[in-house]
Amino acid sequence: MRTANHSLFLLEGLRRLGSVAIFLPQLLAQSLGALARPGLLVKQIYNAGARSLIIVMLSGLFVGMVLALQGYELLQRFGSEEALGIAAALGLLRELGPVVTALLFAGRAGTALTSEIGLMRATDQLTAMEIMAVDPLRYVAAPRFLGGVIAMPLLAAIFSVIGLYGAQLVGVQLMGVDKGAFWSQTQGAVGLHDVSEGLVKSVVFGVACSLIAVHEGYHAEPTAEGVALATTRTVVASSVVTLLLDYVLTAVFL
Repeated sequence: MRTANHSLFLLEGLRRLGSVAIFLPQLLAQSLGALARPGLLVKQIYNAGARSLIIVMLSGLFVGMVLALQGYELLQRFGSEEALGIAAALGLLRELGPVVTALLFAGRAGTALTSEIGLMRATDQLTAMEIMAVDPLRYVAAPRFLGGVIAMPLLAAIFSVIGLYGAQLVGVQLMGVDKGAFWSQTQGAVGLHDVSEGLVKSVVFGVACSLIAVHEGYHAEPTAEGVALATTRTVVASSVVTLLLDYVLTAVFL
């Protein structure tokens, strides 16, 4: 019985993976047309990015502060407290910024995208568009997908900047690290490749999270329960895929 359940779970996972693989080229083909409607695209960037800004900034501040506390305690054992800025900057730019932002994005913007499109499916709005020869992929799914992809790197950059400020606030003001050494060592140690690694990760995570959110909403069962299940799947799948892709990309960059 347990083996049969595992087989069904595996088959369902493969089916959903295949569905996403088929959905992605269709979505990308309609994305070029969506770029011709900048007003709609800007609105979706606002919905995905600006409305997630407060939680991203607060999370970045507290993550930076915690990172400074933990980093200072560790570096103090080796007499290298002045390197706190390097540890905080590299940790935020290369790992914590893109990953935590993606997880927050999945929990806030991803669920909003899924529930919005799923509700349109449940109320037959997408069906009505198809009857009127209006492609829902072009006018509904593609703008929301592009909005999420564009918003993610911007949110990750804001997260890293606020996080670094939080690390400086704790390290310099609370722990007594020299402010000049904090910033000078940070500027000397952080290179373009560190920034580019975080940028690539945030773009990839943006594509993955936005794709999963739009796909789940577009293919949700047209019922209240179906929309709720699609929203749950969005959070779970986006979180797992983000962490998996983070490991793969980190291994590639190393």
